[in-house]
Amino acid sequence: MNIKAVGIAAGMVLASTSAFAQSSTVTGAAGGAATGAIVGGPVGAAVGGIVGGVAGSVIDPPPPKVVTYVEQAPAPTKRVVVKEKVVVGQPLPETVIVTPVPDDPKYAYAIVNDQRVIVEPSSRTVIQVIP
Repeated sequence: MNIKAVGIAAGMVLASTSAFAQSSTVTGAAGGAATGAIVGGPVGAAVGGIVGGVAGSVIDPPPPKVVTYVEQAPAPTKRVVVKEKVVVGQPLPETVIVTPVPDDPKYAYAIVNDQRVIVEPSSRTVIQVIP
């Protein structure tokens, strides 16, 4: 396989990364390696494994019922303000209290800097910021 073919295969895998991450049909290094092998053979498998590892770490959005619950949950009486920017994929500061979503314990939420955020409870990682 020549260098140009490897470059084309890598480009195709990179271009399709967001589609794979959004559909969640092929995720992680294993899925990326399989896709890369189909597109570019053994070298494509190596490139696909790396790209798939990055795409597989993308956080899946919570189900609509969780988003609706967080949107409608009453705001606490005490306003929480932090200096850090609230970013998807990053944990909330320890000073922020997170509240579990009653019907789905895989999720919790907080209202920080007047933004409602959905988090993964054990790591406090922000999954979604609701505008």
